[in-house]
Amino acid sequence: MKISNKLKRVFALITAVMMFAAMPADAFAAWGQSEGTYANWSELADKMEEVLEGVKQYYADGDADTAYDQMNRAYYNFYEVEGFEKSAKSYIKSSRKTEVELQFTKCKSGIKKGESQEAVNGYVDGLIAMLKEDADILDVKFGYSDGSTNSESADSADSAETSDNTSAQAQSGGLAAGANAGVTFLACFGIILREGFEAILVVGAIIAYLVKSGNKDKLRAVYLGSVIAIIASFAAAILLNALKLANTANQEIIEGVTALIAVLVLFYVSNWMVSKAEAEVWNKYIQGQVNSSVEKGSLFTLGFTAFLAVFREGAEVILFYQPLLAQGNPAMVWAGFLTGCVVLVIVYLAIRYLSVKLPIKPFFLGTSILMFIMSISFLGSGIKELIEGDVLMMTSPDWLAAIIPSNDVLDVLGIYPCLETLIPQLILLTLTLLIFVMTKWKRNNRVEAGVLAILFGSLGIHKFYVGKYGRGMIYAVFCWTFIPALLGIAEGIHCLCMTDEEFEKELAV
Repeated sequence: MKISNKLKRVFALITAVMMFAAMPADAFAAWGQSEGTYANWSELADKMEEVLEGVKQYYADGDADTAYDQMNRAYYNFYEVEGFEKSAKSYIKSSRKTEVELQFTKCKSGIKKGESQEAVNGYVDGLIAMLKEDADILDVKFGYSDGSTNSESADSADSAETSDNTSAQAQSGGLAAGANAGVTFLACFGIILREGFEAILVVGAIIAYLVKSGNKDKLRAVYLGSVIAIIASFAAAILLNALKLANTANQEIIEGVTALIAVLVLFYVSNWMVSKAEAEVWNKYIQGQVNSSVEKGSLFTLGFTAFLAVFREGAEVILFYQPLLAQGNPAMVWAGFLTGCVVLVIVYLAIRYLSVKLPIKPFFLGTSILMFIMSISFLGSGIKELIEGDVLMMTSPDWLAAIIPSNDVLDVLGIYPCLETLIPQLILLTLTLLIFVMTKWKRNNRVEAGVLAILFGSLGIHKFYVGKYGRGMIYAVFCWTFIPALLGIAEGIHCLCMTDEEFEKELAV
């Protein structure tokens, strides 16, 4: 019960901090508001084209600030709030949403960096072409068109059927209201399956780990974390809408910060499990931790990981479902949701019971690899969300886009043609490989620790070497400041100059 109370207090604090971070910034107070109703997706794309053509004109006139604001208007007031983003992800393909979002970001980055008029025009024209292409596909899927062109679809907007569609769309707040029952079911099934799969893999792995380690009685902490996360997801979605923060930069920032926190926790747990992969090491650890507070701390970390994994996906699922619930097919929405939940339960049961039969070493290594993959995915998607929220700028050279294609697999892994996401992922990969190699070493060699501190102190490798994962992560997170590198050199010299006895004493601290 003591751990449960601690979980409640910390989870409540984390949720409060995230909600505080979401308070609206003046620069985005006008965004996220619908500007009208549209007969079909092509008409919406035409309206967005009008705004984007204005972006090119403002930029040509030397008014980069207004051009940038109009890009945000096109994204938040049309692409997101009218359901274009969600529909492209649900009805076309998951990675299509990412492709268009990155194109929006490329346009904004070009304006912010003061690139040539020709370059900015090229980015904007590419974006317009993508929007019109998606609008044609969505019009067919939603029954607004039989495959005719944009202009032909627009000409039919005055028909009685289109008027009915417009009325329904006005009531629901987005063009997603026109979906038929079958399409709605598939969309809802895909949303819960896609978003829930990541969370269920992490939570299922944690539960299997506790069962494998003989801590079944501690499962309540993980279940509690998951339940609190579900409640927090509903609360976050309600608060986002109440404060008019949904479909704004603030929502992107919340999602990005949550993902990055999850990266830290997942990476810590992943490497901690690798260090205990050998049966002899694990048995020694369990014997030494049965009656200690360290075991409780590890349990709390796992419960916190479950909270983050569920919370990160929960609010997004709820926001995706809102326009679909308003379309007039609630039975299909819930049918898709429940079917997806059944599949997720099957996945959970497979992880929960099949993994129990595995030997300790394969199980721990497999689980740690899964958590590392999730860390890579969350790191990429988290940074991308911060880019979309204008916290960071994006650098996506053509040569990189040619190397990294756009597909659903890479989208799930959080790998994008963007230096701001790839460089941290490569650092994380390098760090993980070095840590994995070091698990084969003895951890009490003073000279090795000193050399690692001097050579790789910026990544905290020497801290991971001696088993101090928390401190190592702090070094890795702040490596870009070069302060860890300086500290590493100083600590390395200190290690090489001290005696073995002094080194052993410091390890015990």
